[in-house]
Amino acid sequence: MQSSQDGYVQAAQEDRCAPRTKIAIPAQLRVSGARAFRTVVHDLSFAGFSASAIGRLQPEQICWLTLPGLQSIEGRVVWWDRSIAGVAFHNMIDPIVLDDLLARWASPLGGGVTRSCLM
Repeated sequence: MQSSQDGYVQAAQEDRCAPRTKIAIPAQLRVSGARAFRTVVHDLSFAGFSASAIGRLQPEQICWLTLPGLQSIEGRVVWWDRSIAGVAFHNMIDPIVLDDLLARWASPLGGGVTRSCLM
């Protein structure tokens, strides 16, 4: 029987780039073994996100993102560059949840969709 993690890995290998929507969502991010801190999610997809992180985050660190109105979502830091961290979700988020978040937090000026790799 295939685990959900195996399904995620397989999907990530088939198409490593997911459409990511530029956005600005206030959130909290907690890295394993540390206290949560306030952040802003800069782009979001079903597979991951990038967010502000003034302190240096290391690839492979486990973290949890808490978006307004949702439970914490587990992820793994993929990269950190100039105070921005890229994180891949442990389990892809449901497209309906993603659509709802994007609709609620869409910029009136239009955020746009970009293609970017998390892995």
